[in-house]
Amino acid sequence: MGERIFLSSPHMSDEGYEMAYVKEAFDTNWIAPLGNNVNMFEKELAEKVGAKAGAALSSGTAAIHLALKAAGVSDGDVVFCSTLTFSATANPIIYQNAIPVFIDSDYKTWNMCPKALEEAFEKYPEVKAVIVVHLYGLSADIDSIVELCKKHNVALIEDAAESLGTYYKGKHTGTFGDYGIFSFNGNKIITTSGGGMLVSDQEGRIEKARFWATQSRDQARHYEHSELGFNYRMSNVVAGIGRGQLKILDERVEKKRYIYKYYKKALSELDSIEFMPENEWDKPNYWLSAITLTG
Repeated sequence: MGERIFLSSPHMSDEGYEMAYVKEAFDTNWIAPLGNNVNMFEKELAEKVGAKAGAALSSGTAAIHLALKAAGVSDGDVVFCSTLTFSATANPIIYQNAIPVFIDSDYKTWNMCPKALEEAFEKYPEVKAVIVVHLYGLSADIDSIVELCKKHNVALIEDAAESLGTYYKGKHTGTFGDYGIFSFNGNKIITTSGGGMLVSDQEGRIEKARFWATQSRDQARHYEHSELGFNYRMSNVVAGIGRGQLKILDERVEKKRYIYKYYKKALSELDSIEFMPENEWDKPNYWLSAITLTG
């Protein structure tokens, strides 16, 4: 039996950055949610991708949920969503009692097709929000999608769970729409074991998301909750892992690109295999070196 090759396993830094931040959490006794690691991870990741603010949360799914809530999505609202994605992209639409309408992908990007999106706007003019996915670290044709959302005055949420470190025309994915979400699940480009981040240039909305994520506890001497809240905040311990992982993000992306090129060269002579598309605007992180079988 040969050695098992994992699809996308966690990988800690050789320098031990993660353990140093985790030790800090233990040494200062900030074990429970919130603390310096959470605050700094939000700041450092937002700065890394070029967003104004971030909210560290328990998962990427939680980040999508709060983005929908921040966008005002509620009972009966229509939300456009990519077809080719994991169920976690669509599930939060149901959390808000809204209606998902799935938009087909195009072959050029494997992501939401702008032409199909334009046709959907004509059929569902009352749509409240759009969730576009950057699948496998590949960027969608985001300029075209942003233009359509602005034209119809609809909130755009980028599911960049798999595309941290991916660039579209020199800018990080997850920063083109009104809200961007990242995931730090164990199989992502960097991990906190489990966690996510909501980013936006609308700092007031991020502050509100943090409020909702902390059970919507009002500023009062007693327990008072005037809004529905959620237990969505990231732990200070796992945020320390995230801070350490963020230091080696660029290194991890380069390794993934190397793996992609290695596979492409090794398998290029097989007619029945096609690799994920590459576009002139795209600098993907190749989180997953995906192929399609054509024969």
